[in-house]
Amino acid sequence: MADVRNPKNQKHQHDKKLHALLIPYPFQGHVNPFVHLAIKLASEGITVTFVNTHYIDHQIGSGDIFSGVRSESGLDIRYATVSDGLPIGFDRSLNHDQYQSSLLHVFSAHVEELVASLVGEKGGVNVMIADTFFVWPSVVASKFGLVCVSFWTEAALVFSLYYHMDLLRIHGHFGAQETREDLIDYIPGVKAIKPKDTASYLQETDTSSVVHQIIFKAFEDVKKVDFVLCNTIHSFEDRTIQALNSKIPFYAIGPIIPFSLQSGSITTSLWSESDCTQWLDTKPAGSVLYISFGSYAHVTKKDLVEIANGVLMSQVNFVWVVRPDIVSSDEENPLPETFESETGDRGIVIPWCCQMTVLSHPSIGGFLTHCGWNSILESIWCQVPLLCFPLLTDQVTNRKLVVDDWEIGMNLCQNRSFLHRDEVQRNIHLFMSAKHVKEAIGRVKMTLETALTSAGSSQKNLGFFIDGLMGKLGLSNGNA
Repeated sequence: MADVRNPKNQKHQHDKKLHALLIPYPFQGHVNPFVHLAIKLASEGITVTFVNTHYIDHQIGSGDIFSGVRSESGLDIRYATVSDGLPIGFDRSLNHDQYQSSLLHVFSAHVEELVASLVGEKGGVNVMIADTFFVWPSVVASKFGLVCVSFWTEAALVFSLYYHMDLLRIHGHFGAQETREDLIDYIPGVKAIKPKDTASYLQETDTSSVVHQIIFKAFEDVKKVDFVLCNTIHSFEDRTIQALNSKIPFYAIGPIIPFSLQSGSITTSLWSESDCTQWLDTKPAGSVLYISFGSYAHVTKKDLVEIANGVLMSQVNFVWVVRPDIVSSDEENPLPETFESETGDRGIVIPWCCQMTVLSHPSIGGFLTHCGWNSILESIWCQVPLLCFPLLTDQVTNRKLVVDDWEIGMNLCQNRSFLHRDEVQRNIHLFMSAKHVKEAIGRVKMTLETALTSAGSSQKNLGFFIDGLMGKLGLSNGNA
């Protein structure tokens, strides 16, 4: 049963007004940009109803996550929850495939029930903005007469590679028993790329997994939507975006990250956050390595032990986020037994934190990262260079952008199969003293800032998108 929280003190809504339903894929790295997109759209005068699953809502544990920002700013953001088809107590980390299967086969029925309750009312929902990884948005939107928008929370390059899977298949770079290793140089708007730099799912020979089923169906569905929003910056990926625009209206409106205090009252974390500010205050500027492998991917126990020993040997100051299920929800203490005692006051291990708070602290000099897209955008904004250790999915391609194209980071190791503590130690030393990455990230940060100005590409693209929505719905500019 869907739960909709629609505060009584909302301003009167006109019949003819944009009212967008936002539905993120229920993982931390997708929920976060959707939350900040909700604020961005509401700041433009659009009514927003934001949907979390019961499970995500339970994990966050703060009820209506927008109540604070709504009372502070008067933004018209409502909050709803819906079942993902599984009990709240089900271990989604341990049973990943079963969870994904429920999202593939069951979730849309619960979404339809919610949408049906929201479209009929006065000033009801007329736009649906759903995560690109869902397989049903165009079908549900069509059924209820909604404008259908896909929100891609990753780089446009990764979107384009998935979008053109048919070309990859034809050329034997995907879905073949033995995939080719020569350059992929035929994707419209994409510079020649090595197969090893494509998303991990495009490198696998077995394409029968539930995740592959989701990707195949999602990228069939996205070809039927009205618009695509992308959390990137036009000048980062201009050729790729231009080529995609010839197929589908594709708007780069990033970075959509929590870079202002406007979103400070919103809690979106699935784990309780530790505040390490006081500890960071005791360390010299630029001396601390922040280590986090994100909210989703797992690290093997073997790799974690090698990294831990390399960090110890490097003698660097560090903050290490070791989330509860980093190896597995069955593994309680994944780090070496004596790691924290050997560390002394040089480092601290915490289960989770507010990443932007840590990255923006002056003592942070680098970020050892899994290369999640949110982490990359946040690092650029805070001008913190990246030491890259991609784990899976888009992170592999993001590493290429960071290290090879933009030169704002370095690799933790040359070969994932042979990760060794000596190489970890050596590369941490090189990274923390590397001036070229610090200079490069300063230049890239300016690109982000420019895109967000009133005359910048992201702000202009947001305006074009809103105009497009109003055109689809036959609204005038006065009724955003």
